[in-house]
Amino acid sequence: MSKSPLVFLIAFLACLWSAAPIPAQGAALRICADPDYVPYSNRAGQGFENKIAEAVAKALGEPLEYTWESTRSRGGFPEFLARTLDANKCDAVMNIPYGSREELTTQPYYVSSYVFVFNKSRNYDIRSLDSQILKRIKIGFENDTPVEDGLKIRGLIPATIAFDVGSNSTESPEVMLNALDSGQIDVLITWQPAIGAFLRRHPGLEVVPVPNARTLGPPEQYTFPMSMGVRQGNESLKRRLDDVIAKHQSELTSILAQHGVRLYTPQ
Repeated sequence: MSKSPLVFLIAFLACLWSAAPIPAQGAALRICADPDYVPYSNRAGQGFENKIAEAVAKALGEPLEYTWESTRSRGGFPEFLARTLDANKCDAVMNIPYGSREELTTQPYYVSSYVFVFNKSRNYDIRSLDSQILKRIKIGFENDTPVEDGLKIRGLIPATIAFDVGSNSTESPEVMLNALDSGQIDVLITWQPAIGAFLRRHPGLEVVPVPNARTLGPPEQYTFPMSMGVRQGNESLKRRLDDVIAKHQSELTSILAQHGVRLYTPQ
């Protein structure tokens, strides 16, 4: 006895259903982050990268899942990316320079700068790395940053104190501000988001951005647009994150402000 057309239709639809990929239920936004590097991130979720990630996950309608790995171990940030994002242990990082060669980057969601920090009572006239006063005072700076290169070009390294907070997981960036308060250094040159969360505890300090300029020679870069990063080839997630940035920029900017991150327009 022949089967009815309805039976054939049901069988055909069942085949289509079994062959189609089943969407993942409760797929998470997997983020790589440092477990102990405030003001950026920690396991308690206190850093501004944590709060940015929470806002992005909420906007995407996805739960948030972390892969914890130190950014300050041997090899630094590039090795951190190799061990986590490139190894497919997560899908994104929340804070990477725009246009990074290592990963695919979203549109920038903030722009900040390296800054000069000094006691307001000193009234230093510091406007750039070429300011003459820098030849007569004790400078503190972070190792392995564009500032180190700028100081070397000007022959200022011998009279400086270098801080290793970017590679020493036992130190907080606030040690640099404490060095100012104690008189160990007269001026600090560092990435502003690294110290922004601590500045409220040091109200006597002046903060001046380092301009992208030189008195002689080619310009230097000290102001950087910052993005979210995904693995090369993951254009789909990049587009989704770009959409979140475009639609929720004011919320992301508010989070940064709450964590003391100052925004700067390149000069």
